[in-house]
Amino acid sequence: MKKEWILNLLMRSILGVIAIYFINVVLEGRGIDPGVGINICTVLTSGILGIPGVAALYGIGFYKIL
Repeated sequence: MKKEWILNLLMRSILGVIAIYFINVVLEGRGIDPGVGINICTVLTSGILGIPGVAALYGIGFYKIL
């Protein structure tokens, strides 16, 4: 049971980092600074919350722009 939870967290974290990287590349290509970097906080957020966590990170980033 614990191995499944750790594997799930690891896979979500890896996919979250990949998603953050590609979203940052697309946004920077359009001239928008998203303000979401890849660090331990963003990796854990995407690992624990998944795609909604990545969306929340970008929501907070865009809220800071306003």
